[in-house]
Amino acid sequence: MGKSATFQDISLTPPREGEELGRWLYNALRAAILDGRLKRGARMPSTRNLSRQYTLARGTVAAAFDSLKSEGYIETKVGSGTFIATRLPEDWMAARGGFVDTIPEPSKADLSRRGKGTVDGVRLLPASHSLGKAFRSYEPAIDLFPVNLWSRVAGRVLRRAPRSLYGQGDARGYLPLRKAVAEYVGSARGVRCDAGRVIITSGAQQGLDIVARMLLDPGDAVWMEDPGYPGARFALNAAGAQIVPVPVDNEGLMVDEARRQQPYAKLAYVTPANQFPLGVAMSPRRRIELLDWAAEENAWVVEDDYDAEYRYSGKPLPSLQSLDRSECVIYLGTFTKMLFNSLRLGFLIVPERVVDAFAAARTIVDRHPPTLEQAILAEFILEGHFGHHVRRMRQIYSR
Repeated sequence: MGKSATFQDISLTPPREGEELGRWLYNALRAAILDGRLKRGARMPSTRNLSRQYTLARGTVAAAFDSLKSEGYIETKVGSGTFIATRLPEDWMAARGGFVDTIPEPSKADLSRRGKGTVDGVRLLPASHSLGKAFRSYEPAIDLFPVNLWSRVAGRVLRRAPRSLYGQGDARGYLPLRKAVAEYVGSARGVRCDAGRVIITSGAQQGLDIVARMLLDPGDAVWMEDPGYPGARFALNAAGAQIVPVPVDNEGLMVDEARRQQPYAKLAYVTPANQFPLGVAMSPRRRIELLDWAAEENAWVVEDDYDAEYRYSGKPLPSLQSLDRSECVIYLGTFTKMLFNSLRLGFLIVPERVVDAFAAARTIVDRHPPTLEQAILAEFILEGHFGHHVRRMRQIYSR
């Protein structure tokens, strides 16, 4: 039997003003155990005796004991009582290398060649609050977003949400949101699709990453607008693609020049509605040339419909996807540019023959997008708030 701990001879630091008594007793006993004032293996007094000695409720003492026992500082032996542990948690951490006096030689394990190539040239974007407004070209006017309206919609969705929304979601995305996306892009951009061909992503960048993973092998040639969107270049480089920079004129990507440089490219990435960063729209003639090339060479076209909602002059042209008869176009969209950056929801619209493969790839990346955020966005769209906000911002941006 271990000798009982003599608390009369041990000075416990008195509680600070306002300190919760159970937490104080736990900390004081733990400190006494660690510095040896309470010896390992010694019997703890009963909770009744301790509560009398320190004028504490017995439940308060019992709670402190429970915390110490759950962390391994004391242990209960059936029929014998409660004892200070002979091996403390700190002993185990020291034995496993958690606390050592000598500093080991740093590991020489390094990134793979592919890993280094993936991040080569990638610049981490600063947080919004660290830049002045004039330097936030990658985000919408957040100060004009109807936060209170969004909050009301969110509150209503959360109050009514069934338990199923808190479980595992569909890799393709929340069905009501996919239906809302299909209806919106069909009416606004002429995109031909139904909800079954929509895959919700965590923003356009994830969509680009999935596209590059699924459509490209290392060394495949890719036409890309020059100048063009750096985020697309990063995703394509990470997949090991050979980037073919193609000049842009006032009609968009110069298809004849691209054919001259590399006629057998596997994929073309374009921003035809509002070329990034020059802002030109791809002409109808160039669109047909691009689709004809893709059909001839069994190549893919990735249509990033970046900022298509905010065209201020001339009649907006329908999407490339609406002209596609050989089902070679992958349509990429995002809500980030239209609503707010931290929403991180976008979408892909893919040909039916590759839907299952893209959904499986989506599962590998991060299972599925956050379902509750998708439900809130779906309601925001269905109630007409999204369309109203886009029309309002188009007027403001055009000034």
